[in-house]
Amino acid sequence: MKTNFARALLVLGATFILALAPLQAGACSTAGQAGRWAYTYTGTIFTQNGSLPTASVGRFSQDAAGNITGSQTRNVAGNSGVEDISGNVTVNPDCTASATINVLVNGQLQRTALLALVYDNDRNHARMIFQSLTLPNGTNVPVVITVDANRLVTRD
Repeated sequence: MKTNFARALLVLGATFILALAPLQAGACSTAGQAGRWAYTYTGTIFTQNGSLPTASVGRFSQDAAGNITGSQTRNVAGNSGVEDISGNVTVNPDCTASATINVLVNGQLQRTALLALVYDNDRNHARMIFQSLTLPNGTNVPVVITVDANRLVTRD
């Protein structure tokens, strides 16, 4: 009787693991999210002189190691500029991720953003939020900025 019960548990456990296998095949990874992406962000920068609306449109490429390079056109309170971006993203199997993005103008670091991400829509879309924004001198700039990104060539 104990042997039959143990076998039944073993078969049930194996069935459960096999049922989860297709879910694991669809899991996210840093290499799996490699590709070309386009994004927009909008939000607010908070300064001692008041809040400033901000927005951006850009594109980036991510390689299999999570390295990111790209460019964006941003607008802060009506003043626009073109900037380069570089950084790194680490993707978790549950499709959450974190990224460190450096923003540069003419090769000079302007600021560094830490982002929290989640991939959805069969890993072809990402939602992000700035966790922090830091100037080269270490000053933390309070912000509320969200990002919406889409893969330029969708995965099947």
